[in-house]
Order: sequence, then structure tokens, then C-alpha cells
Amino acid sequence: MLRQFVLFVSLLMPIVSCSPSDAPKPTSAPATTSVPQASTSTSSATQGAVVINGPFAGEAKTLNGAGATFPAVLYTKWFNEYEKVTSVKVNYQSIGSGGGIKGLQDATVDFGATDGPMTDEQLQAAKSAVLHIPMTLGAIVLTYNVPEAKSPIQLTGETIAGIFLGDIKKWNDAKLVADNPDLKNVGKDIVVVHRSDGSGTSFAFTDYLSAVSDAWKSKVGKGTSVNWPTGLGAKGNEGIAGEVKQSPYAIGYVELIYATQNKLGVADVKNKAGKWVTPSLDGVTASAAAMAERVPEDLRVSIVNAAGDKVYPISTFTWIIVYQNQTDKAKAIALTRLLWWATHDGQKFSGNLAYAPLPDAIVKKDEAKIMSIGVNGTPAFPGK
Repeated sequence: MLRQFVLFVSLLMPIVSCSPSDAPKPTSAPATTSVPQASTSTSSATQGAVVINGPFAGEAKTLNGAGATFPAVLYTKWFNEYEKVTSVKVNYQSIGSGGGIKGLQDATVDFGATDGPMTDEQLQAAKSAVLHIPMTLGAIVLTYNVPEAKSPIQLTGETIAGIFLGDIKKWNDAKLVADNPDLKNVGKDIVVVHRSDGSGTSFAFTDYLSAVSDAWKSKVGKGTSVNWPTGLGAKGNEGIAGEVKQSPYAIGYVELIYATQNKLGVADVKNKAGKWVTPSLDGVTASAAAMAERVPEDLRVSIVNAAGDKVYPISTFTWIIVYQNQTDKAKAIALTRLLWWATHDGQKFSGNLAYAPLPDAIVKKDEAKIMSIGVNGTPAFPGK
């Protein structure tokens, strides 16, 4: 069993003040954000045997990355803080996981970011061996705009699939009213909002739907891009949050922080154990813990619909993807130092931004992956 995650709560500052001007930001973020917090514990995972402190001679001073919007809020904070520590500027474009994967395949970025692991076919299309390095965990939530809802809407896997299949069309559908009496007189059409871009968030969401609904699995399936049976498309987590916020009776799926910052309703979801669970870091922690023994060597793992009373069932890792064999020594040094810092010291920023810090077991696996990155057979990480 995994130990509880580390959670530091000392950095209660406005999220928007941490973002550099060229960094991606979710829409309409308030000055301060209150998010469900995970339990605190003492752990050595974020201490690490190596501390990144100050610039390093011979490393590149700029890195370029692109990809997932799911972790963009955390990455914005990380890269801003990392520049203060090392003077290395990290330019990150939150263009969706599909864009991150393509950027890595085409070698137009130094690293990609994805919420859905690359497929075997995508790995084969890459220029050389690719490493998946988990960076954090988060919850994908059903966020909605239903003015009449007096308490959090409760959704089962069946009703979520029904909504996104287009089978449940109105908010007062009998299947929804059975769990939500407040919706009895809400005879409004459901406005479904989904991602229009290639998205790891979509991968995790459709992975969950495929796990809980045979109809979804057979008709749509899972992927970073799917043929959505119904609904409006929006780009990025921020796009869905913005569309739901401005569209009464809309529902969409986003990473928890985007719903929290936009003050949108967030649904409770019935998990595999039959328990109603409010999205929280503790629920994500429980999901990761339940899947601890199933993490493969390449770290491409799904943690949706895990067993356990406290599990929030739509939880996921998010990964940075890099080439194991680098060609630019200066870039390789800067990249490995960044990855080490993010998976160790950077984890203390996760909790206040609604992400769950990595468990010790995953940090150790990340260390091995980072130390395996090399240039012409020589390890790139300088160890400091």
C-alpha cells in the first residue's frame, strides 16, 4: 500500500500572481482558490537524495515544451518558480495532449506533456525510445451550470455515459431525477460540452466511460480524440470551463482546478464500491493507492474506476514525455535537472492548486527514468 501523499499548505497565494505573462491560464480565475485538500503526512519523497539549487554550468538556459492543459496551472507555477531557482526559462504551450505528443514525435519541442499515455503506434512513430515520467495526479470532474440545483448533482457511470451518448437529453430525465430530486422540474435540454482538440483529459474521461459503460465502449471507445455522439466542442480545459460558465444547463468535464477557479458546480460521482464521492485530493490518492501494484515498468497506467470506498473514480496521472537518447548535451542537462526538481521539490506546490503530489513509489520510479536519460550513452543528469 502506498503511503499517504505529502501535502504542503504553506503557499496560500493567489494563483494568478504566480503566472508569467506568456503562460497559459484558465479562464476567469478568482484571486484566491479554495480546493479540497488531501490528508497531510511526513514523507521523504519530496526531499530526494539530490537538491537542485542554483544555475548549473553548461546547461541550456531555455527549454520548450507543449501539450496537456490538464496540468497547465501547476506547470505555470512550477516553471515560474524553477526560473527563480536556476535562471532556466521554460516556455510551455498548453495546446492539448495530442499536440504535445506530435511535438515530441516531430522533435519541435524539448519535452511533451500528455494526460493519456502514448499508444504503441505513437511510440513506434517517434524518432527513438520515449520515456513517460509521471509528474502529478488529478481529478477529472463533471462540471455543470444548472441554476436550480440546490446541492451537488449526483451522477453514476450510467448517467454520465447516457448524457455524453446523447441518450439522456433533459435535466429532468427520470434516471437523473432518481438521484437528484431537485431536477424534477428542470425540463431544460442538456448542453453537452466536450473537447475539440486532441486531449489526454478526454483520454482519461473516455477511458473511464469505457470502463463503466458497455454501450460507450462499443459505440465510442477511448482515445485522446473520439467521435463524440453529441455536444459542442471547446479547446482545452479552459475552453470547456468557459463554455459551461456562460451556457446555462451545460455540462462538461475538466480538471478540478478549472471548475474551482470558475466557481462552477462539481458533481459527486458514484464509485465502483457504490459510494457517492465528492472530487478531492484524498479521492485521487485512494485511486492511485488502489492501483499501486499494477503500475507497469514503462509507467503507462490507468487508474480510473479503481476499487475502494473512498476512491474518486475519474482520476489520472499526467506525464511529461521525453526522448531517452538526447542529442544536445546542454538541453539534456537542463531537462533532467528540471524533471528532478519537479518530481521532488516541485511537489510541494501541488496541493494548493488541486493536484495530488506523487506517491513515494512513483517518485522512485521517476528517479530511475530521469537517470536513464543520456547523450551518446553518457548519463545527462549531473546529480545536482
